Amino acid sequence: MQEIFAKVNSITAKAEKILLSLSILLMMINTTANALGRYVFNQSIYFSEELNQFLMVSVTFIGLAYAVRNGRNIRMTAIYDSLSHKKKKSLMIFIAITTSMLMFLLAYEAYEYVMQLKEINRLSPALQLPVYLVYMIVPVGFFMAGLQFFIRFIQNLLHDEIYLSYDVIEEKDCDSTIGDQAC
Repeated sequence: MQEIFAKVNSITAKAEKILLSLSILLMMINTTANALGRYVFNQSIYFSEELNQFLMVSVTFIGLAYAVRNGRNIRMTAIYDSLSHKKKKSLMIFIAITTSMLMFLLAYEAYEYVMQLKEINRLSPALQLPVYLVYMIVPVGFFMAGLQFFIRFIQNLLHDEIYLSYDVIEEKDCDSTIGDQAC
């Protein structure tokens, strides 16, 4: 099973890096070209803002999966940090599985919405692209995040350490030699 998780983690890592890199690079090129066009040639690129909006959607939802895979998603730890290791572990397992289910639910709902956009044949104003093609990245991002939370859930079931992602283990922030009961 670990080999499957390693393969899924590797594939999603490559996909995330490619999609994020290309999206950010295209945003930079598009914004620079638009600024040059506006100030040097007195002519803006008519689709520049729309393209950047589409790219920002990509960065947001693929970035979500990237953050989860690297254990960098936002965590509220005020109560969590005061718990014993065993309680932290139980809470992490609960959080991981419920968040995974939520991400899969959101992926499904986003997919349904995208299919509605396809049915009504909605086009973007400037580029005249079918909007559903652009927004397909939303359910993909939610699904990839759901996979990463599910992998976190399994890793925490199988190991004594607390896993924040497939290969990120939570660091102990206390010294057990001084009798800290939270360790």
